[in-house]
Amino acid sequence: ALASPQPLALSSGSLPRSLAGALARWREEGRVAVWLRVPILWSGFAAVAAAQGFAFHHAEQGSSTLTLWLGEGPSRLPGYATHQLGVAGAVLDETTGKVLVVQDRNKTVNAWKFPGGLSNPGEDIGDTAVREVFEETGIKSEFKSILSIRQQHKHPGAFGKSDMYIICRLEPSSFNITFCQQECLRCEWTDLDELARTKDATPITSNVAKLLLYGYREGFDKIDITMKEFPAVYTGLFYKLYHRELPEAYRNMT
Repeated sequence: ALASPQPLALSSGSLPRSLAGALARWREEGRVAVWLRVPILWSGFAAVAAAQGFAFHHAEQGSSTLTLWLGEGPSRLPGYATHQLGVAGAVLDETTGKVLVVQDRNKTVNAWKFPGGLSNPGEDIGDTAVREVFEETGIKSEFKSILSIRQQHKHPGAFGKSDMYIICRLEPSSFNITFCQQECLRCEWTDLDELARTKDATPITSNVAKLLLYGYREGFDKIDITMKEFPAVYTGLFYKLYHRELPEAYRNMT
């Protein structure tokens, strides 16, 4: 077990004794680790726990969580999340060959890029792309596939942590731009061929524009990473699996 079977009684006088006694009991029971959640208004107890060997694991708006490894050898507890997830949408109008691009208002270099932003906790990748595109540009769209994944470490925009940036292919269902003037300096439908050639785009935008142009001309099956949903081993939960489409003979193997 990784946690106390029942909450500790919290009071300024009794906590050190309660915690020390609980730790002794948990060690005797063979428990390997303890997670201790401290509400923000009880933050002083973090110092009491630290005196017993606890260390911070992570903090949220209303609480911090500390951990103590009781098992043998180095701690095997997982670290807290060290990545942020950014998602952008390459919205392609297949009838005109035009793609939706924006320029950020707060950037020193006004290069064209695909609209996007950070994924919310519990939000699927495609849903993030659709939401961010709508919030920035007013364009409604539907998720079709993942086009690319960028991995970057020691990212200044991610508090020095790692960053994953995913660009999705989206299909528009509206076309009248009403862009967010707080975030965007400009927003346009531009020819995909022109975007693939221009020097006024970010490097990742240029590369993905060429990839998208290839799929537009030769078939999206050559570039798409599509998604299927499956039931997880945890009852009532599901997961999304993303990969290139399999040939029918492989899809129907039994």
